[in-house]
Amino acid sequence: MTQTVVTAEETATPAGEAAASSLLQRVILPRSGDPMSVRSLYLDERTGLRMTTVPEPTGAPPGPKVDLTGTAMGVRRLRVTSRISAVVPEQTEVSFGAYFNAFAAGYWRRWSRLTELHLRLVVEGTGRVDVYRTKSDGSQIFVRGIVITGPGLQELDLDLDLRPFEDGGWYWFDLTTDSSELTLHSGGWYAAEAATGRAAVTIGMPTFNRPADCVATLTAIGEDPIVLDAVTAVILPDQGTKKVRDEPGFEAAAAVLGDKLRIIDQPNLGGSGGYARVMYEALGSTDCEQILFMDDDILLEPDSVLRAVAFSRFSREPMLVGGQMLSLQARSQLSTMGEVVDRNTFLWRNAPGTEPHHDLADRTLRQTPWLHRRTDVDYNAWWMCLIPRAVAEDLGLPLPLFIKWDDAEYGLRARSRGYRTATVPGIAIWHMSFLEKDDTSDWQAYFHYRNRFVAAALHGPDNPKALLRDTIKRTLRHLLLMEYSAVALQAMALRDFLAGPEALFPKLATVLGEVRAERAKYDDGRPLDSATQVPLSELDALAAQVFPPPPTRKIPIAKGLARSVLHNLRAPNPDHQAVPQRNIPSRQAQWFVLSQLDSATVSTPDGRGVTFRRRNPELFRSMIKNSVAQHREIAKAWPELRRRYRAALPELTSHEAWKREVFDR
Repeated sequence: MTQTVVTAEETATPAGEAAASSLLQRVILPRSGDPMSVRSLYLDERTGLRMTTVPEPTGAPPGPKVDLTGTAMGVRRLRVTSRISAVVPEQTEVSFGAYFNAFAAGYWRRWSRLTELHLRLVVEGTGRVDVYRTKSDGSQIFVRGIVITGPGLQELDLDLDLRPFEDGGWYWFDLTTDSSELTLHSGGWYAAEAATGRAAVTIGMPTFNRPADCVATLTAIGEDPIVLDAVTAVILPDQGTKKVRDEPGFEAAAAVLGDKLRIIDQPNLGGSGGYARVMYEALGSTDCEQILFMDDDILLEPDSVLRAVAFSRFSREPMLVGGQMLSLQARSQLSTMGEVVDRNTFLWRNAPGTEPHHDLADRTLRQTPWLHRRTDVDYNAWWMCLIPRAVAEDLGLPLPLFIKWDDAEYGLRARSRGYRTATVPGIAIWHMSFLEKDDTSDWQAYFHYRNRFVAAALHGPDNPKALLRDTIKRTLRHLLLMEYSAVALQAMALRDFLAGPEALFPKLATVLGEVRAERAKYDDGRPLDSATQVPLSELDALAAQVFPPPPTRKIPIAKGLARSVLHNLRAPNPDHQAVPQRNIPSRQAQWFVLSQLDSATVSTPDGRGVTFRRRNPELFRSMIKNSVAQHREIAKAWPELRRRYRAALPELTSHEAWKREVFDR
């Protein structure tokens, strides 16, 4: 450990300009006015820590269960003076063992070439720095400490071993004062060597009618000179009717970005068409080394850009670097730790041993053992994902899928060619949580089904039995919920999948209109603003708010399904065609409720409207029959479909095909 007196001019980058290429992660602080819940992502200001027992997520392996419970969550113990500096008052202890400032050593140990790192802090005053690490089970280990007593600014350089983190674990540091205050001017985690290649990232953000969100992200990219210096270009395919350049604040954001900003107006080609355009332009007209995909409806922590680039530059071999998703509605919640694909049913899911929507203000990093295990993934969603230029040149562009499965397919394609993906804690954006929507039953159902089968044909099992069994179950569930539009879109999706890969490019610019027109034919595809737009149910207040409990055992479930199917084959009461039997909140819209009714209004997951659903036995019969026939056809044709889609992959993802079929039209 070294301790050096430095001047004020040197504090922005500890150890001077030469260290810039070895910077892994800056110490960053909350913005002025951030609530306590958001501060918990940057700092742990709890005191009075004690050990208790905490349960693990379902399916987690056994092991020590460590909890550190503190008090005084409502006290702001650290006085933040900028995004990188703060004052620790006297008689105070503050831990930087929090999401954005602790160092996810297990991920760097697994994926980077590093075996050691340095914690560098520029401080002033008197106090103490203590460094801790954890094991993969969350067990905490004191590493080293130093008392700060000298006058003036001092640079601390603590060398740390990165080897004991094969299965997971974190580093962090605490600052403590006694009789006087301690100022942290800046700090960061550094490699012991310089990075390879350049920090030269092109950021791509396709957008459709979200100009305010885009301007906010463009502003965030430009507000930090260090972040902006790493950016070679910002490519924004604008696919909407509400243009970003017309939004208040755009001119100021664009002035900072200068000629790095490129806006490309194009028709609405969905996410895959937007990201394909980003990659096409980045590879064809920039000298970038990294391509960073981001959604248009996010809140960006700008340092995540630097961290993703650093992780890529220090990785043992080229790989995709994913950012995690924090909830935009509840900003202290970690919505997604990482995702995998079940290779049998071919569905994405949360990685085993993780807990979705974990609130870091309620249970901090130091209190949550499962966060200390390294989580491995198959892919990272494109709310934030960095793809090295070399990987993009090797794999080609995204598939022309419009939306859904383009990111998962790309991750699986990369894995099949030897490129892995890491979803890294501390690299993150805030994004709209999935708690307020169910896009598997709205207009997006078409894309879920078609693109899932396309991805399965490319990367899935030889035998599609589990996949087909799952989709048949979903057909029945949709029908019992009177979601006839979703079944119609499923049929349309499977028909287009059977048409083969040749149909993907021609459909890209037209399919959304076809999907919306098909969905509008059905009651559940025509949302109303309110249940008051139809006659209200005559149930009394008590009966209207009492719902049956879900069946939990196999026999009751089987009997309930049998009764539900028989009920859906019978003619409905004509009186219920005009007046709904029940008004049902979205959370209560379960198969064992709706399948026993002739009609109901059901609120949408976001609470903005309702659908008036009416049971139709003729549709029930015909849709079941058609779905079974389609599934049999797919099962029979599966080997040939796999061959055709796999043979077409190079063409579907080539620059020449995208240029010829889409961009030049």
